[in-house]
Amino acid sequence: MSARASGQGTPMATEAAAHTTRPAPPRRSGSGALDAAVPVAVIVAILVVLWYIAAVALNAGIVRDGFERAGTAYTTEELIAATLSNDRPLLPAPHQILVELKKTVLDVDPTSKRSLVYHGWVTLSSTLLGFVMGTILGIVLAVLIVHMRSLDKSLMPWIISSQTIPILAIAPIVIVVLGSIGLRGLVPKAIISTYLCFFPVTIGMVKGLTSPDVLSLDLMRTYSASKAQTFWKLRLPASVPFLFASLKVAVAIAIVGAIVAELPTGAQAGIGARLLSGSYYGQTVQIWAALFVAAALAASLVALVGLAERVTLAAMGARR
Repeated sequence: MSARASGQGTPMATEAAAHTTRPAPPRRSGSGALDAAVPVAVIVAILVVLWYIAAVALNAGIVRDGFERAGTAYTTEELIAATLSNDRPLLPAPHQILVELKKTVLDVDPTSKRSLVYHGWVTLSSTLLGFVMGTILGIVLAVLIVHMRSLDKSLMPWIISSQTIPILAIAPIVIVVLGSIGLRGLVPKAIISTYLCFFPVTIGMVKGLTSPDVLSLDLMRTYSASKAQTFWKLRLPASVPFLFASLKVAVAIAIVGAIVAELPTGAQAGIGARLLSGSYYGQTVQIWAALFVAAALAASLVALVGLAERVTLAAMGARR
């Protein structure tokens, strides 16, 4: 039997042999997650050590002056211990912040005004409302800019220049103007968040809606697709990864906007209110605990957006 008759030497047989002899990809071991966590843990440990060193260095002057005014002799160990247990330190130690978080998160009723859970919810409410409004506004502006060339030339420069105005300058103006027409409470703070978070959504969506290449657009024209069909079947699916990337930025900025909006109003609730009261009474531990809660809220919201991204892309059949 010849080689051709037996199928040997033909391209099909060669390809089949290559597939059968190709080694299987190595499986990931169960220690993969542990290997990835070790560098993060090392970095966190280094940061904690540096934080303790900085806390001792910054608080040493205050503690030393207190010992000298009291006429009390002290050793180096006593000085270090005092710097890490000062009631009003310049820089609180990590364990002091953890103790404050335990007192204001776990040890009190979540509905109490002394609870950071209560204040976090107040800020989160305006953040989510502002994030939703900013997302809708950003998507609408992006669609208009992509489909109307005149808006690309006239509106886009104003959108970019709007972000050059410091939010600390514009927030009191917005709060006062809206308060004069009877809008108080949640809505003014949400508008400040909207002002901050619509920008990345607009820029990301414009980039996403214009991401299809010329060949894909020409193919849609060959099929006699309308602008609406091109939008729904080509431009919008192509913009989804860009949209979620911008949403991660927008949701983090929305929290900043909500906190900043609470500062000029003298709010009695919210993370901004905790920051204000802490600064009035020199409670730096309270300030840092509120900042940690804000960071945890931002990280949780970004993680939720990332989860929604994975679910959406999986439903669309896209691989990550």
